[in-house]
Amino acid sequence: MAADWVTVVSYDPFMIGVAIAPKRTTHGMIKKYGEFVVSVPSLEMLKDVWIAGTKKGPSKLKEMSITLIPSKKVKVPSIKEALANIECEVVDARDYGDHTWFVGKVVDFTYKEEAFKNGKPNLKAKFLAHLSWVEFVTFSEEIYRAE
Repeated sequence: MAADWVTVVSYDPFMIGVAIAPKRTTHGMIKKYGEFVVSVPSLEMLKDVWIAGTKKGPSKLKEMSITLIPSKKVKVPSIKEALANIECEVVDARDYGDHTWFVGKVVDFTYKEEAFKNGKPNLKAKFLAHLSWVEFVTFSEEIYRAE
């Protein structure tokens, strides 16, 4: 599934948080396996992101043009076409309203070399972000510095 609410919650140890509604198949899978992978999409993956976020159950994979590949440390798969795959083991899960907030310790990651430059995202890679229901954006190449 596509998860919209994902953020870094700690740098040391490196941990990521993700909010998933209990009615989603992904929620049950995370609870069952105690791990998850955050795959970072590019603009080229927009159709697949839309399918992942709007269709239910594993049968949606037949409609998608992604390639599932083995992850390096966790049992759940990564996505070959993603700009990055961040592998996590769940260290905490708490319910907040209609979502569960899963916190995962990052145990490994992979990324496409062309997607990063000097340790930062390469904005030419067209990282995909969700703006509103049917609208998505990529990051512009304008960089502003606070000094």
